[in-house]
Order: sequence, then structure tokens, then C-alpha cells
Amino acid sequence: GRIVILEFVADKGGWERVHCETFGKSGVRRIVPGQYVATDPRGRAVMVGAVEKQKLVYILNRDSAARLTISSPLEAHKSASLTFALVGVDVGFENPIFAALEVDMDEVETDPDTHEPLFEKVLTFYELDLGLNHVVRKWSDAVDPTANLLVAVPGGADGPGGVLVCAENFIVYKNHGHADKRCPLPRRKDLPPEQGLLLVASAVHRQRDLFFIVVQSEAGDLYKVTVQTDGEDKDAVSEVKVRYLDSVPTCVALCILRSGFLFCASEFGNSGFYQFQGVGEDDESPSCSSLTFEGGDEAVVELEPRPLRNLLHVDDIDSLCPMIDAKLLELGERGAPPSLVSLCGRSARSTLRVVQHGLSVSDLAVSELPGNPNAVWTVKKRKSDQFDAYIVVSFVNATLVLSIGETVEEVSDSGLKPDTPTLVVALLGEDSLVQVYPAGIYHVRADGRASEWRPPRGKPIVQASANNRQVAVGLQGGEVVYFELDETGTLAELDKKDLGLEVSCLELGRVPDGRARSRFLAVGGLDSTIRILSLDPDECMNVLAVLALPAQAESAALASLQLGRPGTPPALFLCIGLSNGVMLRARIDQRSGQLSDTRTRFLGGKPARLFRTSLGGGDGVLALSSRSWVLYSLAGALHTTPLSYVPLDAGASFASEHCPEGLVAIAGNTLRIVSVDRLGDAFTSEAVPLRYTPRRMAHHSVSGHVVVIESDHNALSADEKVQLYEAAGIPPPLPAGTVLPEEEEADEEGGAAGGDFAALGGGGERGAVAVTRRSSRVQRYGSYESDSSSRGAEKGWDG
Repeated sequence: GRIVILEFVADKGGWERVHCETFGKSGVRRIVPGQYVATDPRGRAVMVGAVEKQKLVYILNRDSAARLTISSPLEAHKSASLTFALVGVDVGFENPIFAALEVDMDEVETDPDTHEPLFEKVLTFYELDLGLNHVVRKWSDAVDPTANLLVAVPGGADGPGGVLVCAENFIVYKNHGHADKRCPLPRRKDLPPEQGLLLVASAVHRQRDLFFIVVQSEAGDLYKVTVQTDGEDKDAVSEVKVRYLDSVPTCVALCILRSGFLFCASEFGNSGFYQFQGVGEDDESPSCSSLTFEGGDEAVVELEPRPLRNLLHVDDIDSLCPMIDAKLLELGERGAPPSLVSLCGRSARSTLRVVQHGLSVSDLAVSELPGNPNAVWTVKKRKSDQFDAYIVVSFVNATLVLSIGETVEEVSDSGLKPDTPTLVVALLGEDSLVQVYPAGIYHVRADGRASEWRPPRGKPIVQASANNRQVAVGLQGGEVVYFELDETGTLAELDKKDLGLEVSCLELGRVPDGRARSRFLAVGGLDSTIRILSLDPDECMNVLAVLALPAQAESAALASLQLGRPGTPPALFLCIGLSNGVMLRARIDQRSGQLSDTRTRFLGGKPARLFRTSLGGGDGVLALSSRSWVLYSLAGALHTTPLSYVPLDAGASFASEHCPEGLVAIAGNTLRIVSVDRLGDAFTSEAVPLRYTPRRMAHHSVSGHVVVIESDHNALSADEKVQLYEAAGIPPPLPAGTVLPEEEEADEEGGAAGGDFAALGGGGERGAVAVTRRSSRVQRYGSYESDSSSRGAEKGWDG
């Protein structure tokens, strides 16, 4: 019972409520407005209509401060009136007009012979007089009793105005003072003659010199509707043309973007996002014209659904609607989190979905390693490089260096020590590398010169952290030594501090843009505390804050994450991985170094290991326990989400030409290059296509199978459908989920070039089948090849 006006604020990246007006307080009833909402194309008024009787009109204005104002509602009620559709008519800057499809219930009669209701459906124009501030019924005219949808035609300087009335098998152009223009719809060849065809969704595309309308039938077919005017009189419509465009799953709404994309919002199943490759100007597509129909040619124009030709399928928004049945089952290994197995969709677009909490992860490369590594890093050759040059893998007694290029192979000319385990590897300065290992710090310049720092005898390095200009190491016994790159490019020791207890973790963080150093050093101790030390030259190694922890700190990560509206300075967070599998997150005051807003998240049963990475175009944290998690910022909010992937042991950021933002990780004795898909999604799902609407399912615990029963009203079996298609002379559509061979995709016209998805017949309940085709996109990482259509396949690198 309220009308709410929202305004999108680009700076905040979200919506703000401008007005909220109450007009009904008696709940959801058929006489309470809200079922229909229509706006004047010029933004001057909005009409809210009920199913029966009531309609309210609000006038919108701007005050002296350019703020939106809303008037008290004006009534446009008519008793015993049923409304079927409501739309705002484009009349330029004349008084706003709203069009409605209505039936007067007082005039409904019953046929004495067939006992069917007899009624007249009318198109009514409501005019809002801005001068007198009231609404009147301006014009009314009878329409087809099967009319169900209204589409506003651009008016004013853009077109003739008026509306398109969509009824069974026809589109009729109507306007006050204008003759009707009636155009039939192309029909599917296998549609019975006695069965009508309704339109269910529409969208209008405007350009400076032209416009066209896209409508969709209940079978999923898209039509392009063009309204042609006389050359001299632009308000006089001479012809209405309807041309078959493509077929996609049935939608409840269409939206055409100015950038050339089409969004199809679906009530049942996934919503699709498509890109226009053409607008159906070819002569091969079936088309109808109002001139031909008015000339006496009433022959039915038939069409055959085809793979996408004018549209390219870009993406889908996953939807579980309607969820008919669901069960929480343990399908993985013992101890793995349970999965939600659900029955979704209807008819041929039905699916059995396995839903898991977490982000989906795509394997780009998987290779076995000679042994079980314990850490991995990626480094660039130069600071200005866009992509990483080396993958450094540390073992118990050795270090393996792999180059990233045309081939991924082991190299020996990186300058790093291969015969010792590595604690940290980082790019130092513009083009030098630093390697921290238990016996010292090895600094390798770009010209091959190397320098080395060794700790005192009997005090090996146990912990280390480094960034582009700083290095910090923790020695056995509790001493922390701090190094910084000077102006000559030499790594110089600046200060040291004896904490009096063993160091369990160190973290420096990234050097902020425009700064010479990171201001803080986080030091975890075996006394279950973490200390924030200052690295400013005036108070170097002074303790700024101490935080008591519920368990010993195993690792730490400093990350700058964006909160709030874009453009605001990012906030600095300290994430701490504890030995009990908990990740603790605290916010650091960037001036005083004090910790606040402490929060915890249980990750798993193993000690939590944290790694600073790049996610979503900014800093992120990879948190590893018995399950892998990521912490990142998206749209000004923090997200801590698990990964739907095998448990990882270590990880680092990975950037290459084929994968600008990915991860390189270790799982057991395998090295994996992966990409995290769809940041922001809370769940990931895998779908198994079904033929008919699923009704119930059962889990057979002994065999581990899931049994599904499917049925549809008045449905045919697969064999009967094939016979009907053969009798109609149409090749039968492929079963849902069929993956076409690569050679067949190359031979297809339009469909192969049109995208990964070809909808042959939408998703109605008349046996139409949607076919998903996956192209074999092969991505190369060195001599390793990964086919994206077979996730999880493990292949190795040459050499």
C-alpha cells in the first residue's frame, strides 16, 4: 500500500529513497492499487492501478533546489472495472495520457447456449490535465477480447505515439483519431491451427532517427516490430511489420540497453544476457505486414525455430525459481560440508541443482610436483610489468623456480638459491629480487650482482615478510630485524627489537600508493598476542598497540579494503589466522595504529594460514584451513566467502596475459592455477538438465543415488515428440543439455558464431526444448592445455 521512489546515486553505487507515500492500509486486495504501475515517458506523472476499480495518479515536479516532489494522489476510479494492462502513452509535452485495457463487469453476460461469458474489452485513455489538476477518461475503443498486453509507441518528435495492442495471433496499432493497423504474427510450423499465440513481454529501443520494438511470444520467439509512417505526416502510421528475430527462453520482461545488449528476465529458470549481432534485416526471416493482411492475404506465415543468429548469448544470472523440492545431503567426502540438492524450473528448462555455499573456482592448470611443497609466490621482473614472470615454489630442502611465458618450465638463471627452503620471495625496488631463507637474506639485482645478509650464529630466521621496499625477519629467540631499501638500491638494516619471546608470524603489508614505506609491522608471538610496531623513522620499532588473542597467531595479513562509496580512502585491516582455525579481523587506525572493531570467523579445524592476494581489482586475503576462504571488498562492502574447491595448503596472486587476476595455489603435491568466478555470489551450483517438471526426489543412502520423479500435464514422451516433428517435416530439437561436437559447431551458420547458447524453442510447456552448447574454449599456459568444458581434468606440463 505504498509508492516508493528510489534514486540511483552513482557515487555511492546504490539506491536512495526519495519518497515513500502510503495510499492503502487494508492489505493486498484486488481493489488496492499496486498491481500495475505506469509512468509518463517524460517523467511528469505516474499511475498506480489495481486489478479492480481503483487507479491513482501522482504528479512529479522539481522544487527550486532541483529536488523531486510528489503530489497528493488524484483518483481515476471506475466501479466494476477490471484492468488487464496499463502503460504510459508518449505524447511529447502535452498533457500526460495513460492507456489501460479494461472490462466493465456490469456488462458481462452469459451465452445461453454455450454458457460462456460474453464481454467487451476496451482500450481507455486517461488524460491528466496539469492545469486543472484532475484526471478524465478521454477516449475508449473496443479491442479484441483476447488482448493482454499494451506497448507504448514512441511519440512527440520520435514517432507517431499511440499503443500496440497485443492479442492472440495479432498486433494492432491504435491511437485516438487514427485508423487501426492490424498485423498477424508468424507462427511456429508445429503449432496447432486452433491454438492461439499470445505475446508476454516487450521492450522499445530508441535512436535519434529510428526506433523498433522487440516482443516475445509465450513460446519464446522474439519478434522485431517496426511502425512505419508517411513521409509527410509523421503522426500517420502507414504500415506495421513483424519479423522473426530469434528464440530465447520465455521471459516476463525485456530490457534493451543502449550499448547493444538485451536482458531477458525470466520468472522460471535463469535470466539471460545477450548481445545484438543484428536486428533481423535479412530477407530469410519470416515476416508479416499489415498492408498484406489488409489487402486480403490472410495466409499464415510459418517459422521454424533456429539457433541464435541475431543475438549472442553472453551470460546468465542463475536462479533456483521455482524450487519444487530440496534436501540437504552429504555428497562429498566424509567431513565435507553438505550440499543443497534442489529440483528447480518447469517443463523442458527444469534442472536438478547441487548448490554449495561458496564461490565457484575454475581450473586453468593442474600439475603434479616432485614432493609436497609448503609455500608458493609469484614475482615480476620489473615493477612496471603488468604480468608475473616467475612462480617460486618452496620445499622442505629446496626451491623451484618456474618461468611464466610461452611455456611454463623450470629455470636456473633467476638468481635465486635453489638448494635451500624459502621463507619469502618479493620484488624489491624497480627490478631486483629478494629471497629470505633460514640462513640469510639474498638480494639479487637485475644486472646479476648479489648481496647477502646473514643472521648471528645460532639464530636462524624463522619468520619473514617483505614488500616492494621493506623486509622484516624474525630470528630464533624473539629478535625482529627491520630492513629498508635506500636511495642507492641497497637493502640496509635500520633497526632491531628483542621481544623476549618467539615470533610466530610477521606481516608488513603493501606499500601504499604515493608513500615510501608501509607504516606498520604486525608481529605475532607465542604468548597469544599480536603487536603493531611503528616503522616511521622517528619512532621505529615502537609498540603502538597490543591485542590479546584467544589462541596463538599462525599468520597475519594487512590489506587495504574499500568501504563505502567509491573515491573514499580505503580502510586498513589486519587479518590474523589462529591455531584453532579462527580468522580474526581488526581495523587499524592509519594514524595512531590502534586496533578496533575486532571480528572473528571460524574457517575450519586446521590452523588458519593467511595470504595477501589481489581480488576484485584491489587487495584481498586468501584464508586457508580445512576449507579455503577469501576476504575481499565489492561495491563498498566486505565479503568473507568460502571457495567451492579442494582444500588448499598455500596460495598467492597470479597475473598473466590469459588470466589477469587469478590464484596459484598448492594442494598436496599439485600446483594449481585457478580463477575465482563471480565475486559477490554466495552460492555456486551445478545443474543437471531434466526433460519434464520435477515433482519429488528421494536419496538412496546405500548407493548414494538421487531418484527424481518428473511429470507434465498433457505431455508427450520423447519418442512421440520425434514422430510429431517428423510428420511436420521439422528436425527434432536436441535433448536438453546436449553438447554439440566441435565439427558440428563449426559447420553451423549463425549459431556457431552467435554464442554458446542456442535456444530452440524457449521454455514453454508444449515440448519446446532449450539446448545448451558449450564451445571448446582452449586456454594455453605454456605447453599445458585445459578444455573449459571438462572441469577438473588434470593434465601436466611438458618438462
